[in-house]
Amino acid sequence: MINVEVIKNANENNTSIIRRFTKKVQGSGVLPKVRSKRYTLRDLSFYKVKMNTLKNLKRKGEILELIKMGKMADNKRS
Repeated sequence: MINVEVIKNANENNTSIIRRFTKKVQGSGVLPKVRSKRYTLRDLSFYKVKMNTLKNLKRKGEILELIKMGKMADNKRS
């Protein structure tokens, strides 16, 4: 990623520094890149996918056992 830096000149006020910084950021193209990545998630690793699958299978097994013992209602839709 590109780092944008602005150094204050001798006779420069804060407003003009902020204005120069904003122009440099817009010119560098950093904001569109960051905004495009804002809501995208990276893919889970193989290990994480495997662990989630095993956890789901274990939970389904527990639910089936509870249904067999009559401790949980069977909510199958016909």
